[in-house]
Amino acid sequence: MPYTPFHFGPSGFIALTFRKWLDVPVFVLANVIVDIEVLIIMLLGIGCPRHRYCHTLLIGAAVGIVWGLAAYPLRNFFKKIMQVFHISYKTGFWKMLISGVLGAWFHVMVDAVYHEDVRMFWPGSAKPLYGLLTKLQINVICTIFFIPAVILYILAVIAFLKNNSAETKVGEKEGR
Repeated sequence: MPYTPFHFGPSGFIALTFRKWLDVPVFVLANVIVDIEVLIIMLLGIGCPRHRYCHTLLIGAAVGIVWGLAAYPLRNFFKKIMQVFHISYKTGFWKMLISGVLGAWFHVMVDAVYHEDVRMFWPGSAKPLYGLLTKLQINVICTIFFIPAVILYILAVIAFLKNNSAETKVGEKEGR
C-alpha cells in the first residue's frame, strides 16, 4: 500500500475475527514492520524497487519470526495496552510467532496486488496477484474494512466489559 495505515482496516478485521488464534497486536504490527524496508529505502535514497526482500513470502516469514520473537518479551506490555483498549488478551509463544509470520504474509499479499515491484515468490519473478484489482479498488476495500474492524472492536469491548463485570460480581460474592 502507499501508506501503511491502509493495512490497519483489513489486518484489524482479520486479527479481531481470529483473536482466539491470533495475537492481535503482533499480527497488526507485523503489517507495519514489513514497511520499515520501504521507509529505509526511501530515507537512504536507494531508489527503486522500494519493495524488495521483506515484501516476499520467504523473507517476510523471517521478518515475522523475528518480530514474534522480539514481541514475546513484550507480552505483559501488550496485555496492559489491550486492557486500555478493553480487549481480552491471552497469548503465548507460538501464538505470537505464528501471528508475526501471518501478519507479515498478509502485508506482502495486499502489497502484491497493489505494487508492481512486489515479487512475493522471490527468488522467482512471478507476480500473480499484481493487477487483479485497480489501485482505487484496493484503496476502497482497505478503507471499507475499517467498518467491520470497528464493529468487531466494539463487540470485543462489550465482551471484555461483560466478563469483567461478571468477575467483579463473583469476587464480591466470594468476599462476603
